[in-house]
Amino acid sequence: MRQAIVKYNNIQSGILKELDSGEYEFVYDENYIENYPDLFITFNMPVQRRAYRSKRLFPFFDGLIPEGWLLNIASESWKINKNDRMGLLLACCQNAIGAVSIHPINENQDV
Repeated sequence: MRQAIVKYNNIQSGILKELDSGEYEFVYDENYIENYPDLFITFNMPVQRRAYRSKRLFPFFDGLIPEGWLLNIASESWKINKNDRMGLLLACCQNAIGAVSIHPINENQDV
């Protein structure tokens, strides 16, 4: 299972996971829910306690991944298959343009 901290304006907003089943899950952080209930990361995912689940990477997160020639460079540099959307998200989106950034969590790291 691969997972990442999702930050909104450098505030931890939630955790994105690629589950062993191949599904994706996003859960807002409890502190974020309490302190920023109106600061959703995308209109399609308003702040709530219930986890969001999808069989494909959520379109919002997929949209953060580079495209075109930049995708080619990222894929070749990190030896990541272009179809490995979670791998590309983890490798390329720590300093994404905009308010949202993705920060990989190591398996041994506490969240």
